[in-house]
Amino acid sequence: MTLTFDPSTRLVIGGRSVESVSGATFATLNPATGQELAKVSEGSAEDMDRAVAAARDAFDNGPWGRMSPAERRGLLKRFALLVEANADELAMLESLEAGKPIFDTSTIDLPETVACLMWHAELADKVYDQASPSGPGVVSTIVREPIGVVGAVLPWNYPLMMAAWKIGPALAAGNTMVLKPAEQTSLSTIRIGELATEAGLPDGVLNVVPGFGETAGQALGLHTDVDCVGFTGSTEVGRMFLRYSADSNLKRVLLECGGKNPMVVMSDAEDLDKVAAAACESIFWNAGQNCSSNSRLLLHESVADDVLARIDEAMHEWIVGDPLDPETRVGAIIESAHMDKILGNIQKAKDEGATLRAGGGRTRVDSGGWFVEPTIFTEVSRDMTVAREEVFGPVLSVSTFAHADEGIAMANDTDYGLHASVFTSNVRSAHLAARMLKAGTVSINTYSEGDMSTPFGGYGLSGFGGRDNGVHAHEQYTETKTIWLDLA
Repeated sequence: MTLTFDPSTRLVIGGRSVESVSGATFATLNPATGQELAKVSEGSAEDMDRAVAAARDAFDNGPWGRMSPAERRGLLKRFALLVEANADELAMLESLEAGKPIFDTSTIDLPETVACLMWHAELADKVYDQASPSGPGVVSTIVREPIGVVGAVLPWNYPLMMAAWKIGPALAAGNTMVLKPAEQTSLSTIRIGELATEAGLPDGVLNVVPGFGETAGQALGLHTDVDCVGFTGSTEVGRMFLRYSADSNLKRVLLECGGKNPMVVMSDAEDLDKVAAAACESIFWNAGQNCSSNSRLLLHESVADDVLARIDEAMHEWIVGDPLDPETRVGAIIESAHMDKILGNIQKAKDEGATLRAGGGRTRVDSGGWFVEPTIFTEVSRDMTVAREEVFGPVLSVSTFAHADEGIAMANDTDYGLHASVFTSNVRSAHLAARMLKAGTVSINTYSEGDMSTPFGGYGLSGFGGRDNGVHAHEQYTETKTIWLDLA
């Protein structure tokens, strides 16, 4: 497809659109066609120095830190409304660059991006400090102050939503920021960097440096003038940011990494059509490129055949196609190498003895893009690779269990712990299962990550150090200070 607009491709530093110091660029590709969309300025360590310096100056000397929370609220609301006014453009950028269905980017991603920015803007002047009960001879207060310069390293699967999850709470708390978008999906993040300036955010408050992880990302992680880094992505790269922190200034690191999430269906689950719909939505939404997807379906043996039959029917709604077609529900895989990794995992599942029930191959080859069929494996044992390692694609592994305790044990048999779902008609069983499942979010009789008011994050290899969304996200970008005044 030929672009009908000229996307912004340069760095945003100190409120200005600038070229990289080296003048180098890299190609961003359309996953649905394999064709180049644009050349993006490639940020380097030197560019990251410029961006961090701008953010530091804005924090230390600019008006942002001196504003009242109500003043920050007003500017952030204006920013959110400007993002909303440009939603069609941003949804198109995201669909083209990430291969996501335009249906998703326009009806889910952009509305939730705006809602997140607005939610945290409204929270800015509604978080109170505290006074401690230290006795009549003392005035002791506990206050929260912005941590300083916050770096955010973003993933490619939900570029704008994940940017908002970082921007909203960090800026509302009074920090300044440097964003490093994934190299596969830079365009929409660059654009919101420009919109932040247009909305009136002071120069240097929000900076965007596109580039590669091993250069720009590493420079951000190691920078001694960065006080906190929020990272969403793979567990492997999350480990790197912990090392960067240890090797530099022990900056705070907030990690949201991978998942191998279970959906446990008990024998007394009532609405099996709803179970089937939730199972498909969880694993086929965004072509399975979702850290909280329930990629392991654990079925009580008494309902297994019925649920699988209903999934066979529900799969017909998950149409693989051109992301710009409003009827498409499964778009493209982000890049050729990731498609090959998914297909390799599918082949490994076959080799290890899993039974292929649906899909299993590449599709829409003539488009030049990278598409994988929605795929289901049954008779998956707990030791198979497809049951243990994150595929990050539209691949569902199905296993059965005989007793409820066995199902919970299978669900917890993972190094990850981001999300889990349980389906049961028994309220007591639902509460017990929710307590026993080792995951940061447990949804009951549905597939859901919660909403803007609920914290999102995981256990184990899924990350630690903080939570996105909710008041908890606001607090993690602040320092806690005790002020002790002796009245004697």
